[in-house]
Order: sequence, then C-alpha cells, then structure tokens
Amino acid sequence: MQRFGEKLRVLRQNKNLTVRQLGDLIEVSGPYIVQLEHGKKMPNAPMIIKIARLFNVSTDQLMLDELELDDA
Repeated sequence: MQRFGEKLRVLRQNKNLTVRQLGDLIEVSGPYIVQLEHGKKMPNAPMIIKIARLFNVSTDQLMLDELELDDA
C-alpha cells in the first residue's frame, strides 16, 4: 500500500478537487488528506471503502501497489 497516497492524489487532481474539498466529501480534515497523500498516515478499511466509492475505483486498485488506476 505504499502507492496509496500517490493514487489518491491522482484521483483527486483528476476530479479537480482541492484537498479541503475532498476532505469535506469524505468527512475528514484537509491536513489528514495531505498526510494520506504523503504516506504519513494510512487509512482504515471504512475510509478506503469511502474513497473507492467516491472515485468509482476498486479497493484493490487503491491498496495494491501492483494494480494501476483505470484512466488515471
């Protein structure tokens, strides 16, 4: 799951969302999103599911480093 933050950043930027906007959508703070994107924090299972649903990707695509994002 080392690439989770990188994938999250790509998904967020592809949707033209700011860190704060994404935080509001998944009910966390902007600084928490920054920590996720920089790999300083790892999300729990419910958060991974929320993010996957928001961006319409599988949890496997988010969590497994060897899987790429579709159309990213």
